[in-house]
Amino acid sequence: MRTLAGFLAALLLGSAAPQDAQPSRPNILILLADDLGYADVGFHGCKDIPTPNLDAIAAGGVRCSNGYVSGPYCSPTRAGLLTGRYQQRFGHEFNPAGGGQGLPLSETTLADRLKAAGYATGLVGKWHLGSQAPFHPQKRGFDEFFGFLGGARTYLPGKPGLLRGTEAVEEKEYLTDAFAREAVSFIDRRKEKPFLLYLAFNAVHTPMDATDERLKRFEAIENKQRRTYAAMLSAMDDAVGKVMEKIRSAGLEEKTLVFFFSDNGGPTMQGTTINGSRNDPLRGSKRQTLEGGIRVPFVASWKGRLPAGKVFGLPVIQLDLHATALAAAGVEAKPEWKLDGVNLLPYLEGRQEGAPHDALYWRFGAQMAIRKGGWKLVKVESGPAALHKVDEDMGESADLSVPGADKVKELQSLWDAWNAQLAKPLWGGGRSNP
Repeated sequence: MRTLAGFLAALLLGSAAPQDAQPSRPNILILLADDLGYADVGFHGCKDIPTPNLDAIAAGGVRCSNGYVSGPYCSPTRAGLLTGRYQQRFGHEFNPAGGGQGLPLSETTLADRLKAAGYATGLVGKWHLGSQAPFHPQKRGFDEFFGFLGGARTYLPGKPGLLRGTEAVEEKEYLTDAFAREAVSFIDRRKEKPFLLYLAFNAVHTPMDATDERLKRFEAIENKQRRTYAAMLSAMDDAVGKVMEKIRSAGLEEKTLVFFFSDNGGPTMQGTTINGSRNDPLRGSKRQTLEGGIRVPFVASWKGRLPAGKVFGLPVIQLDLHATALAAAGVEAKPEWKLDGVNLLPYLEGRQEGAPHDALYWRFGAQMAIRKGGWKLVKVESGPAALHKVDEDMGESADLSVPGADKVKELQSLWDAWNAQLAKPLWGGGRSNP
């Protein structure tokens, strides 16, 4: 028969067990650049625009050298990020143009799921997933919101269109600096329990607004557009530095999983919001399914958990951030959620070999692409699709397709099967709100 002392000891141990067994749940910090050129960060070899704070994240974590996004411009990429699903599955193929257009209410966001798991959730920056009340960030899982709802906005102080929650506010700082301030404030106020902070910069999207102080840093750049772009990118790097310094000073480095990527490649062709970016050595631009439109700077960092200075060379996609964040937070991804992204942690840590994805897919109106292994089949204009060996030719310079070739037929068949699962776009080509 159990003694009273033994019974009390067992009771105490039993009550402590769930707490002791509770895994340490990290904060999730997503840093998203807007229209950043592939060549325009130091960890990709950029020489004329220093990005020391972004480079530090890459040096302290894993750089994914084949990092992709599921759409070649702004809103679709964000829809894929927050849902963990190819946005074409639910009709969010193009940018919403206003009215009742926005991330379908049938979809559940990463913020919804982490909030349900006890996380504090905040969005600072650009939303671009619907401007009407049902689509507001605070209706889509975010406790807090500071930013703007549309696709583009001036960076200059004193202009309308900025919200704190649902209330209009007048900002007195340069917008990228204001976003840094708000992100630091969120971390300071919410650091006592796990949080999701989605810091969605509008830098370096047009309009080309920069501060005089930062323009002076780049007087040596003769081209005015490139000089302004450099100043805007430098402001974003400064903002990232302030946020990461707050993470360090709060003792949260080993408790925070950080992601950085761009929503698409730099806009370098006519018909896009050209900003002075560069995608070298990639071919193509924002709005294209060529590498220059969909392959982006892509980094994951978690001090003490992910290796520092590692390069992961197999293809990954921003859809994976959703599943990875859930796994880190101890949230089981259910089959009925139908996530397309996968948990990258075992791959980045080196615990699991092989590729996270058998293939990656794109559809953007009449444009298409599929990447399987080192091969990519891509079509951006009328005519037949081109075949490239992108693991050897990342600039897609050599078309290796031959009509009827087995590799072309294989990739086209896979893409056709994926395409058959997709929804029709809920709205048109999305030329407004670029």
